[in-house]
Amino acid sequence: MRVLLRLLINAAALWVATRLVSGISYTGDGASLFGVALVFGVLNVSIKPVLFLLSLPFVILTLGFFTLVLNALMLLLTAAASDALGLGFSVAGFVPAFKGALVVTVVSFVLSLFVSDSDSPKHKEIRT
Repeated sequence: MRVLLRLLINAAALWVATRLVSGISYTGDGASLFGVALVFGVLNVSIKPVLFLLSLPFVILTLGFFTLVLNALMLLLTAAASDALGLGFSVAGFVPAFKGALVVTVVSFVLSLFVSDSDSPKHKEIRT
């Protein structure tokens, strides 16, 4: 259930980014937007940790702001993979990707506030 909620949040955040950031476009239908969100999620789970580890000195030096660059790179990779899969998501360069990463981060954070994290141990009831 948690994976499905994250997929919905990512899809909504990506959709908002396509509406607010010029240079990020989406030409597919609603169903393929979930495909784009799935690609985005898979890349964030598989490639982003490696990039984060490799760029850890920059992340530390910039007090974490370099993670926005990593998020922009994830959007660019998502656009490339989506183009290869014919999903209709495109990003016109690094600056739109950077702005889109900001939008996706904020929208994902705000939407995550409304989703109960009932799977986490701190929300489970203690039974004796």
